[in-house]
Amino acid sequence: VSSCRGQKLAGGLRVASPCPLRQPAGAPSRGRGGKMRSSCVLLAALVALAAYYIYIPLPSSVSDPWKLMLLDATFRGAQQVSNLIHYLGLSHHLLALNFIIVSFGKKSAWSSAQVKVTDTDFDGVEVRVFEGPPKPEEPLKRSVVYIHGGGWALASASTSWSPSDGLWSWLAGGEIYRLVPKVYFPEQINDVVRATKYFLEPKVLEKYMVDPGRICISGDSAGGNLAAAVGQQFTQDASLKNKLKLQALIYPVLQALDFNTPSYQQNMNTPILPRYVMVKYWVDYFKGNYDFVQAMIVNNHTSLDVEEAAALRARLNWTSLLPASIIKNYKPVVQTTGNAGIVRELPQLLDARSAPLIADQAVLQDLPKTYILTCEHDVLRDDGIMYAKRLESAGVEVTLDYFEDGFHGCMIFTTWPTNFSVGIRTRNSYINWLDQNL
Repeated sequence: VSSCRGQKLAGGLRVASPCPLRQPAGAPSRGRGGKMRSSCVLLAALVALAAYYIYIPLPSSVSDPWKLMLLDATFRGAQQVSNLIHYLGLSHHLLALNFIIVSFGKKSAWSSAQVKVTDTDFDGVEVRVFEGPPKPEEPLKRSVVYIHGGGWALASASTSWSPSDGLWSWLAGGEIYRLVPKVYFPEQINDVVRATKYFLEPKVLEKYMVDPGRICISGDSAGGNLAAAVGQQFTQDASLKNKLKLQALIYPVLQALDFNTPSYQQNMNTPILPRYVMVKYWVDYFKGNYDFVQAMIVNNHTSLDVEEAAALRARLNWTSLLPASIIKNYKPVVQTTGNAGIVRELPQLLDARSAPLIADQAVLQDLPKTYILTCEHDVLRDDGIMYAKRLESAGVEVTLDYFEDGFHGCMIFTTWPTNFSVGIRTRNSYINWLDQNL
């Protein structure tokens, strides 16, 4: 017991002075214990903030929901960093975002015993060529011209596929068209048209030992949009000696007139492509004003008083083009009055080169056999379904491949750590269709 002497006060009284308790040998000090508690509180707060940032409510039917939340949080974080870079005046936000995506997702042009990979150009357009080994029973190869997605502004052929993905057992070329904000509509289409025409020249097909009667054009998302636009242009081009045998469109972007289809309403906040982000991609593609975005989200740009859009609405009337199982209880959003100035400033919105879904029936009837892949949890789902319906009505043979647990972009996520079960299944289904039809 420690002894503590009291303090002597007036009158001879003594008051015991405080005496600190002695810590047993080896016991942590009160200071260290306080620091530990503070660290635990800080760690718990950071974990709670991370969970709050990552967690978003998702339908139970979506593939690997927690993994999708993490992927979406990563992409949102990259977008926020790129927006900050733009705000500070260091770079355009799309250039910054694309730098981040390509830095983490780029696959080198390495060859293997099974696949030869080369980066080259077709008439000035960068391409990556994958060449499979020749087969004794097939001296001439089947070929896929593949156009990558990314909102006309992001990614490249080097981030979409690798030699191990299984598509390259024949021959394929991934086109790396120029991106927003370096160029805008219709330059992306012009790049793809130029490169594809170059590839279809007899001397080039001979160089790569390609069968001119077994060529497919394909693409995902914005790449599916470009593939559909090129397919329509080529059917009308009498100068082309070699035609495309197939077109294969993976969750394609096909129209910008109605952002309130059932899939847009249902998936307006679903990863990886919320409605607001998709509308911004359209505005960026046309070098438009971001002030238009909110008006376009509620269809003010194609309201009943916008005469330019009147004749085109019937071509994407989803109440007749979609099945009841898709329509459910969703209602069309048709404004009586809106903002006619948007279409006057951005007439590209009503151009079939940007929106292949609104093309004339006479154009659609000449298209080749078509594959369209759609996903339930994707704002673009109904674009693909409506296009399949219009093509069927025009007499085109169509395969509509629908994945109930799929989400936008899922087919490129097939390798660890971003491997999704639906990504592998969509990829395999796509390749199987090509193998059977090409």
